[in-house]
Amino acid sequence: MRLSPVVRCPERVGRKAEEAGLVKAIRTVIAGAGGRMGHLLVRAVLDDSRFVLAGALEAAGHASLGTDAGILVGSEAAGIDLTHDAPAVLNSADAVIDFTTPAVSVALAAAAASGRVVHVIGTTGFSADDEARIHDAARHTVIVKSGNMSLGIALLAALVKRAAKALPDFDIEILEMHHRMKVDAPSGTALILGRAAADVRSGGLREKKIGTATDSPTGRRKDGAIGFASVRGGTVVGEHHVILAGPQERVVLTHIAEDRTIFVRGALAAAEWGQTHPAGLYEMADVLGIAE
Repeated sequence: MRLSPVVRCPERVGRKAEEAGLVKAIRTVIAGAGGRMGHLLVRAVLDDSRFVLAGALEAAGHASLGTDAGILVGSEAAGIDLTHDAPAVLNSADAVIDFTTPAVSVALAAAAASGRVVHVIGTTGFSADDEARIHDAARHTVIVKSGNMSLGIALLAALVKRAAKALPDFDIEILEMHHRMKVDAPSGTALILGRAAADVRSGGLREKKIGTATDSPTGRRKDGAIGFASVRGGTVVGEHHVILAGPQERVVLTHIAEDRTIFVRGALAAAEWGQTHPAGLYEMADVLGIAE
C-alpha cells in the first residue's frame, strides 16, 4: 500500500552532521537500546553523519534506564538517557528503529503513525492481528518491515523469486545454519526465502512446506513442495542456501552473514529511504528499488 507523502522538516542537526556540512540529520530513536542489537544501532547512529541520536528506549524497569546511551555502548556521552517514555522521544524524531518484541513494535507503530515518524521494524513473530494493526498504522506514515534487514538477503529473495518462476519444475530446498543458541527453526530468513519462491508458484507456503532436519522423515518428495533443513552449531551468524534441483543440474543461491552489523546497515538505509517516500507498508526490496 502506498499512500499520501509524508513531509520531513527536522530542525536539529547533530555535531557530526554539521562538521560534514550537511543541512539536516535524521533524528533517530533506537528502541530496545539496552539489548545487543540496540547497542549496535546506537553506536552506528552516533558514528554516522547522516543521523543524530534523538532517543533511546527500553522497557519500564530495565536496568539500563537513566544511563547515557553513549556511555552504555562504550562511546562518549551522547546526552541521551535511556527512557521508557516513547511518546516523549518520538515527539522530536524523524525515525525510530525497532528490533524488539511484537507487542512493543505494534505499540510503537501506532505512536509513530500519530507523529508521522518513519518506523523501521526488524522484529519477528507477529500474529495476524499484529500484522493488521501495523498495516493500519502504515496508512499514516512510512513503515519498513522485514524479518531480515540485510540488503543482501533482500536481493537474494528477489533472485529466488525470479529463479523459481523461471524454473517452475525444479525442486526447491532451503538449507540454513545458525549459532547453537538459536531456538526457532526454520529461521525467519529461511521463511522469507520460502515465501519468495512460493509467491510465484501456485499455492501458498503453508501448502508447500515440508519437514525440517529435526522432524520425522517426510517420505517421498511431493511435487511442488518447498523443503527446509535447519542446522545449529557454534557461533554462526547466519548462512542460507536456496537449492533449485532439476534433472541433471542444480542452481544454488547463497547468502552468508559474517557479522550482525549487516542488519544495522540495512536498518539505517531503510530509515534514510523512508524520509523521502509516501506513507505505506514497505519491505527491504523497496529500499533497494527492486520490488516488483
